Amino acid sequence: MTASNTFSLAESNSAMPQVVVVGGGLTGLTVAFRLKQWAAGISVVLLESGDRPGGNIGTEWHEGFRVERGPNGFLDRTPAVPDLVRDLGLSAQLIAASDGSRKNRYVFVRGQLHKLPRGPLGLLTTPLLSWRGKWQLLSEPWRKSQPVSADESVHDFVTRRAGQEAADIFADALVTGIHGGDPRQLSVAATFPRLPVLEREAGSIIRGFLRAARQRKKEAKAQGLHPPGPMRMWSFREGLQVLIDALTQHLGDTVQCGVAVRSITKPTEASPWIIHTDRTTFTADAVVLTCPAYEQAAILHDYDRTLAEEIAGIPYNRIAVVALGYRRDDCPGGLDGFGYIAPQNTRRDLLGVQWCSSIFPDRAPPGFVLWRALCGGVHRGEQLDWDDDRLVKAVHAEIRLAMGVRGEPVFQRIIRWPKAIPQYVCGHLDRMARIEELASRHAGLFLTGNAYRGVAMADCVEQAGRIATQVSRMLLPPDRKSSV
Repeated sequence: MTASNTFSLAESNSAMPQVVVVGGGLTGLTVAFRLKQWAAGISVVLLESGDRPGGNIGTEWHEGFRVERGPNGFLDRTPAVPDLVRDLGLSAQLIAASDGSRKNRYVFVRGQLHKLPRGPLGLLTTPLLSWRGKWQLLSEPWRKSQPVSADESVHDFVTRRAGQEAADIFADALVTGIHGGDPRQLSVAATFPRLPVLEREAGSIIRGFLRAARQRKKEAKAQGLHPPGPMRMWSFREGLQVLIDALTQHLGDTVQCGVAVRSITKPTEASPWIIHTDRTTFTADAVVLTCPAYEQAAILHDYDRTLAEEIAGIPYNRIAVVALGYRRDDCPGGLDGFGYIAPQNTRRDLLGVQWCSSIFPDRAPPGFVLWRALCGGVHRGEQLDWDDDRLVKAVHAEIRLAMGVRGEPVFQRIIRWPKAIPQYVCGHLDRMARIEELASRHAGLFLTGNAYRGVAMADCVEQAGRIATQVSRMLLPPDRKSSV
């Protein structure tokens, strides 16, 4: 590659350290935003292979129906996303999910919907568990099982702590709803890291949660604050696209779409990184890969094959989002809730249904409802190969069975994700340790994204903040660091 078709960020300011961020999803956008916010002495460019930033986050508007392409909202379990929203000046545009969507969640088992129990009384009265299953779950605080040293699956962990029935229904529903995965394959330490910690520290999951809640109330009282309430889901009235648009607007020409990175090289330890794209090449002092794991593996293949093979070993599932609109008059029964999950072990034609127009306002025109079904997952990935008509008919049949819908859908939109959600299978944390050790050998190379340590929006934003801090500390002398 000759100098004439090599683009160096340093051309505009040779004294300024240069960073290339690869991947324009939420993680990449947040890395770039935080670098520009916290480290004004660094020049940043973000390269996105697609024609739009945002990754799997995006909102579409069709015939009065507002459809989320990927996540439906974010939880405020950490301040990461709320802080980002505040710094973007968007806090006034936030809307909270309805109270009913927090309190009323269902599972579809044994041919009908059952409300998920809330609290000890709900567990005692739920028909989802036998009396033996209820006893095993409620007696968890007194169970003297020893934590195992090997990486346990979610199913094995919950079975050991709360019994087989709780694992088959509640753990499966939880994993299906968040990961679209198999609780017998996913690592509890990687997917729900807090649970093993609670067991080690409190000897019980239930006791650990209660102890943590008391500690939060104690800390709030000491600071003169109101005790924290339960987690809530949030979005924007016009959908999560608002967040992506705001990040993109703040970054301006930092974001370059339609530029696919093919490989990266670093001829010598002292030389800059060279980023080879399908258009030109870039040079930089640091490279941050935030794109999906399989894309990171392809980019790194020729540079460090061992590292690339470790990253390529992270599997993904396949998900189809099937959004259907119905006339409200054709939908009997109450609609005040989040929706329902069909646990993976039931092998239904869908993983679950989100009642979008019940969760957030303005998701459907007056007199209509919008529901979003998720299909596929690790066991039914072949559904993505079904044509639209077959997929819609299958989802409609499931909804009619579960909810008694009378009429046909008046609106439909299908979004297919051939590689949707990374699966943290048993051994994931060991793989992460190997990846981090291998990557640490390459100064200026940073790896992040939802394939590593959390798939939720909050996880991605938190990781992005940590990476931005690390990059800034590496490239800027102490007197030039701003808010890092």
